[in-house]
Amino acid sequence: MSEEKTTNAPASNFLRNIVERDLAQGTYVSRRWAGTPGDAAHHAAGEPDPAKIRTRFPPEPNGYLHIGHAKSICLNFGLARDYDGVCHMRFDDTNPEKEEQEYVDSITDAVQWLGFGWDKFGKSHLYYASNYFDFMYRAAEYLIESGHAYIDQQSAEEMRATRGTLTEPGKNSPWRDRPAEESLRLFREMRDDKHPDGAMLLRAKIDMASPNINLRDPAIYRIKHATHHNTGDKWCIYPMYTYAHPLEDALEGVTHSICTLEFEDQRPFYDWVLERLAEGGLLAHPLPKQYEFARLNLTYVVLSKRKLIDLVEDQYVSGWDDPRMPTLVGTRRRGYTPEGFRLFADRIGVSKADSWIEYTILEDCMRDTLNESAERRIAVLDPIKLVIDNYPEGQSEDCFAPNHPQKPELGKRVVPLSRELWIEREDFMEEPSKGYFRLFPGNKVRLRYGYVVECIGCEKDVDGNVTVVHCTYLPETKSGTPGADSIKVKGNIHWVSAPHAYTAEVRLYDRLFQEANPGAGDRNYLDDLNRDSVKIISAQLEAALKDAKPEERFQFERHGYFVADRKDSTEGKPVFNRTVTLRDAWQK
Repeated sequence: MSEEKTTNAPASNFLRNIVERDLAQGTYVSRRWAGTPGDAAHHAAGEPDPAKIRTRFPPEPNGYLHIGHAKSICLNFGLARDYDGVCHMRFDDTNPEKEEQEYVDSITDAVQWLGFGWDKFGKSHLYYASNYFDFMYRAAEYLIESGHAYIDQQSAEEMRATRGTLTEPGKNSPWRDRPAEESLRLFREMRDDKHPDGAMLLRAKIDMASPNINLRDPAIYRIKHATHHNTGDKWCIYPMYTYAHPLEDALEGVTHSICTLEFEDQRPFYDWVLERLAEGGLLAHPLPKQYEFARLNLTYVVLSKRKLIDLVEDQYVSGWDDPRMPTLVGTRRRGYTPEGFRLFADRIGVSKADSWIEYTILEDCMRDTLNESAERRIAVLDPIKLVIDNYPEGQSEDCFAPNHPQKPELGKRVVPLSRELWIEREDFMEEPSKGYFRLFPGNKVRLRYGYVVECIGCEKDVDGNVTVVHCTYLPETKSGTPGADSIKVKGNIHWVSAPHAYTAEVRLYDRLFQEANPGAGDRNYLDDLNRDSVKIISAQLEAALKDAKPEERFQFERHGYFVADRKDSTEGKPVFNRTVTLRDAWQK
């Protein structure tokens, strides 16, 4: 999969400065890499690491990725790409209760769809944290033996009561000073399934008076009788995430461990764990370093997993891949492009300061990439019949439309014209308003790629609604002929031939929420749902669109960018989703 280096300078990204400083200072040049993750002895037997840096994207496989993850994917894989390094695709699957293969598959698919891969220097760098359980257990035994961890038998309530507050120090557990041999015996009993869930846990021994609550003897192993998707029933004890994460980074030789800001307070424990294990010779210097950046806050969406689950389970949307959802499977189905996401990541940059990004920036990135890549087609979304009274019945002729106005090399396609056409209902007014230049009795317009026509009237139903518009055409004015400019008109409308048209379902998607910050203040975020976020219509499309393949994208002239739905389209019968309008309709 192609991973071309960024050609335009990205927006502010302080992490690039850190990487460039480390490369200039040779911070990681002494590292060795044995070809697979492992401890200090394993890597010492390897060769000098061919990767100048190693980053990682470490999702927990317990849900679908969303737009915020796209930023992290582009960041981690992008840094590795741009600095001749490797980004590891790692599943942080240390929690046996919430993880499923379905999510593993969807995550790998999403990363590859965004244009990134994990094969580098002749190796695949797809890893599972659960494959390191043996080392994590061995490291925990070392921490016990060296006096840095102990088995605590307090209840969860007792532990909460002794943890302290932001202004008051915690209190030592009555089990804190038990002999290492006793803690080691109990820890092995935990491993050997001799105690029930919650009976005891392993805690690091750091400082119960630390102003950083995360250093007040955090838990590092707990009993949990649950089947793991990867290791089955081998284990009934599992490491806590904050303990497992630094070990995973170190075993994989990660240099720059990039997290969002909520992990900043955990960094001292990250460093503490690695330093203790390096002192025991289990890990080697230089050790990974953690850096934090501001997570993505995007207007008009919710990215909270709990809220997304509510939207799906309470059927406000049709599923995780609903095109209105901010999940990557949803945005992909909507027609958003990998190129647009990568451009978005570059434009918004990376910083340590929390800020809100306007959703229109993401939409503009999609417009910019689609304008470049999407071929043009004609679609009439609100059709009304136009009859050319002086055009021979049963006859048709070819008109020619460019597939892309900025790419003449893509050629032209045939657009058949006949006596009866479909036009947009808004392109006719019986009594025109000021400044209206389209069809009304006595006015002339050009049928785009075709002839100049003059409106001569209309038909109505019993309720007075216009059902058919009538016109005559000027045979000498066909586009592309010498007479095309013989008559000047101000209006130019699009159309499709009624006998040749393809009747298709088109879904006009809009933003799922009508407020920029759903649920802000005391509001229920569900009260901010946009009740008009999807409108399903039957449209008349040019015949060429009948052969559109799932995920094929087009600009429907005048209307916006559309994609053939990857789920509901069938051969010869595509369903189209509106990706984004041609212009931002949400600007106040």
